[in-house]
Amino acid sequence: MTLLFLTFIILSLGGCGIYSFSGASIPAEAKTINIAYFENKAALVEPSLGQILTDKLKNRFSSQTQLNITETGGDLQIVGIITEYKTDPLAIQPDQTAALNRLTITVEVNFVNVYDPSKDFKSSKITRYEDYPSSENFVDVQDALISVIAEALVDDIFNATVVNW
Repeated sequence: MTLLFLTFIILSLGGCGIYSFSGASIPAEAKTINIAYFENKAALVEPSLGQILTDKLKNRFSSQTQLNITETGGDLQIVGIITEYKTDPLAIQPDQTAALNRLTITVEVNFVNVYDPSKDFKSSKITRYEDYPSSENFVDVQDALISVIAEALVDDIFNATVVNW
């Protein structure tokens, strides 16, 4: 009897379109989302970064919401640009060398919710970084750092657009 009741509750919540177990709060009317390619306008350009961010964000919305990805329009719309991609030395030692370096990526995101314009926002800056030992060659660790930072940026964008914590 308890199992039947729990099944009923789960199906009821999942079917209303307003709540999901990912925590997303999406209007029931919203069926599509357009996620535009993240254009890279940073001073230092990593050629694959825009595609990586765009793909990871599309995958997140596909896997954690009922929304269909569309190439144009969309009930929800996300447009982003990469504004910063840089590496800086950290933890300078007495011999004037850095013990750590930091890769920083910043994006600006514009979000449109056709059904609830009060949720729209423009040019929300989101920055994430990862530190790595200066003894490691940046080229050797770059892909792993980008993957970790991109995942964190996708978390932040997803939360800012549809989770409403």
